[in-house]
Order: sequence, then structure tokens, then C-alpha cells
Amino acid sequence: MEAVTGYAPDALLVAAVLVSAWLLMTVVRYVRADRGTRVSMRQAVRVRWGWVRLARMAGLTVTDKTPGLLAQVTAQKDGPTPARRVLTPRIKVKADQFGVIVRARTLPQVGLEEYQKSARFLADAWRCTRVSVLPDGPGKVVIRGVRSDPLTTPTTHRPTGRPLADLTRWELGVDEYAAKVCVSLANVPGVTVAGTPGAGKTSGVNKFVCDFAPSPAVQIATADGKVSRASEGDYADLVKRMFAFCGDDLGEANALFKRLVELRKRRSATIRDVLGVKNMWHVGPSPEWPLTVLIIDEAHTYFREYKGNDATTKRLAVLTAENARLVEDLVKKGRSVGILVILISQKTTGDAIPTFIRDVCPIGLSFAQKTVEAAVAALGDDIRNWPDASPVTLQDPAYVGVAVMAMQGRPGYTRIRTPYVSDADAARVAEATAHLTADPALCLDALLDSIGRTASGDDEPDGPVRTSKP
Repeated sequence: MEAVTGYAPDALLVAAVLVSAWLLMTVVRYVRADRGTRVSMRQAVRVRWGWVRLARMAGLTVTDKTPGLLAQVTAQKDGPTPARRVLTPRIKVKADQFGVIVRARTLPQVGLEEYQKSARFLADAWRCTRVSVLPDGPGKVVIRGVRSDPLTTPTTHRPTGRPLADLTRWELGVDEYAAKVCVSLANVPGVTVAGTPGAGKTSGVNKFVCDFAPSPAVQIATADGKVSRASEGDYADLVKRMFAFCGDDLGEANALFKRLVELRKRRSATIRDVLGVKNMWHVGPSPEWPLTVLIIDEAHTYFREYKGNDATTKRLAVLTAENARLVEDLVKKGRSVGILVILISQKTTGDAIPTFIRDVCPIGLSFAQKTVEAAVAALGDDIRNWPDASPVTLQDPAYVGVAVMAMQGRPGYTRIRTPYVSDADAARVAEATAHLTADPALCLDALLDSIGRTASGDDEPDGPVRTSKP
């Protein structure tokens, strides 16, 4: 006993040092945090201290009639029955700019469903705008409480200028609970983006270009239907990183689409011998076989129907009909050879983007819309069943940059705050990555030459050549 008491001062000293270090780290984190995170850190303290009482009031506890081990050992034969234990789930709380993330354990009769039923009570108690409850593995749930609405909080994105580690991952922004939203581009032939003018369509695509530009395994072409020259439009700062660009001239757009269809045909004819697979996504894009992205902004410019008997109208009608046929070829046949088409229009109704193109694109985003019909054209008829998530509700200026989409694995629709990329950052990235721009057709020529095969694909190579992932 004397030996134990002799170590007591040292143990107390060590405990005091550890507590002081923890307090110092907490203070440093608090001082260095932004204003929103500081409020959330104070909120997290209230959540921890009040959890036991709140859990009992919200019905998130369970009464255990079986006494604990200590009670069983110390209980006397003729003594009183040990008191029942009230079990409260354990939690871990983390604060961020928008609110708190609480990870909790489940208990018998207190599972995911019980937490979800109590979400509105938790929101009131924690002073949150909204609370969501999702599974976090066996026996665990994650409770997300946001104090300020991420959808009405404008965010900015500063591109790093470094190549992405995963070229199949497109980071769109954050959802209404400030969780990152990403979609997979693997085996995706097309994406549609809709929304009223100024709602954030082009800004969202600019982020896509800035994020993927630093990789030599991605090459981009653009047809912008609202300008005649690149210097006049939204892509003036990014055109240096594009291997092809055309404006609203239907003839130039037709030539670009033909050029990409020819690339698609050549890739289809040679992919098995060159890559050793039937689907490029099995090995991933590479500088020799890059993911080729065609952005068609104001797509209705190139597909609208012209009616008239004069020579000019007939010529335009022929061009738009052929444009639709060529883009249909790219969307329906380009997936396996690494061609992605992004179609942008104010409304993605059948008169703007033909349905035989629109309905093949598995990913659809819609920024603010004025009518339910436009929302249905962009997102499908099921959006009628989710009026709270409809893009028709996003017409307030606070929602500029907010889009709606159906996420795989999630019920209903997800609202996403897309970040703003400044023109200066876009210009910086384009200038720094301009040397990576290459024509995918020339890349294919070089690849075929390196294995001793003609561009037409008549000669047989000695064996498959697999390109490496970037």
C-alpha cells in the first residue's frame, strides 16, 4: 500500500500534464478555426454533456432487467433485488463548419429506425436546421446535424493543379448535410445538365474541366452554341486546354462531331488488339488512350428543327438532323472506348435534346427550373413524387449553383451545392496544363505505329499492348 501511495504524486503529475496538453490542443484548434467551426465546437460540447438526458427523453435508451456482473457478485441472497439498469448509447461528436457529426451505437430495440424517428427531436434540441440519420456499419449510425444550410452557403473551389488520383471520380460538391457528393464516370456515356440562365450550369462544368485538366489521360473538346468564337464565351479561359472548339456555326459543329465519330469507329476497331480488352474502363484511361470528353453547351443550338422551303433553311435542317445522328452515335457507342458526352441546355425537353440522346445518358443534373415539365424532362417523371427536392424550388438567388440529381443507392433526389471556380483560377489551370493538350486521333496513330499496326487496322499486331493507368 505504501508503494502505491508513493507513486500517487507522479501519477497525478502525469495526469495533469496530459489534461493540460489536451486543453492546450483544444484551445489551439478553437483559435485557428473559422467562425462557423467555433460555433459548432461549442455546439458539440452541449451535445456531449446533454446526451444522456436527451436520449432518455427521446426514447433512445433501453432498460436492462438483468443486473450487471458486479451487482450479481455483491448481491445477498435475502437482500433487495438489484435496480434495473438504463443503457444509453455511446456517442462520438465531431464539429465542422456547418454543424456536428455524431456517431452512435445501437442497442436492442434502439436501432436505425428509432434514431430516424427521433431526428426531428434531435434537431430541435441541438438547434439544427435539419438532421439526418444513416447507417454507419453493423451496430452503428451516423447522425448529421447542420446548423446552417449548406445549400444557401456559397462555396468556392481553388483547383490544385495536380492530376486526380482517380479519373473515374467526379466531385460535384456537397449535399444539404454538407457531405461530399461524387459520381462515378466509369462506363458513363453521357451526362445532361439543365437549368435556367445564370443558375450555375457552366460554372459546374468549369470545375469539371479544371479538376481533370492536369491529367494527360483526359482530352476535351467543346461546342458552345451561345458564342461564335471562344473569346466571347464562358470557355475563353479554358480553351487552351481543349484540342478542339467550335461556336454556334452548325457546319463547324458538324465537322467536329464527324471527327469524333471517326475516332470512335477507329477505337472500336482496334481496342481489343491494342488494349487487350473490349472495354477501356477495364484498364482505365491513359495518355496513349485518353478519356475523350465532348462538352456541348446550349445543345439545342445544334439539334433544333428547322422548317421551311428556302435553301438556307433546308441546309440548316440537314445539318441539325445529322448532328443529332452523330451525337447519338457517340452516346450510344462511345462508352466502352472512352468517349463521354456532356450536354448542357436550359431545358432538356425533346425539342432541345432529342429523346433518343437524352434518355441514354444515365447521369442527369438540373439547376433551377421554372416549370415542373422542365424538371421532369431533366430528372424523370419520379421527381413529381419529391416536390421538396424539385429544381422548381431553387429559383431564389440564394440557390444559384445548387443542382438536383438522382444518386445511385439513395432514395429520392439529392440537392447539391456546386462550388464556384473563379476566372483567374480557371485561366491559371488552363495555362499551366496547355502543354498536355493532344488530339486523341493523333494519340491513336502514335499508339498504332508503336505496335506496328496501320491506322486503318488492317495489320495484325504481335500481341495486345496494355496502356498504364495515369
